[in-house]
Amino acid sequence: MAAGSVVVPTLTAGSSGSSGSSGSSDSGSSGSSGSVDIFLPVSTPAAMAALNVAVTQIGKPYKWGGTGPNAWDCSGLIQWAFGTVGINLPRVSQQQARVGKAIPLAALAPGDVIVFYRNAGHIGIYAGGGQVFHAGGPNGHPIKFQALNTMPPIKTIRRYG
Repeated sequence: MAAGSVVVPTLTAGSSGSSGSSGSSDSGSSGSSGSVDIFLPVSTPAAMAALNVAVTQIGKPYKWGGTGPNAWDCSGLIQWAFGTVGINLPRVSQQQARVGKAIPLAALAPGDVIVFYRNAGHIGIYAGGGQVFHAGGPNGHPIKFQALNTMPPIKTIRRYG
């Protein structure tokens, strides 16, 4: 099970909610497991570590296609920050939008990655307190925190780690 998710038994009419066994087992069946993922607004340790690494780059310039260490684009910064904590991600935001677990906005936690625009053209790390840490253009613009409510439309939220 992924960190930040909770498995809850599915109850059916007449069910007591007990599976008749203590603990968890994998029977190997391909049918319904009787559980669903419920995501809580709880950060994963790896995501918090990646956020901490990313913010060391505050003030460095945005550069389209930048992969550091002197300038970054949005996805280059995300890839580098998570890579430093052992999570290997694809290079571009459109690919980064397809890995990890999709998280609902109600479960957003610091260290989660927010992908913006319908085309997944921008990406940043949620820092908590309504702030996103990101590298955004134009070229030369400093990497910074920005209020989520001033950011472009959200396509998806991803949790890595």
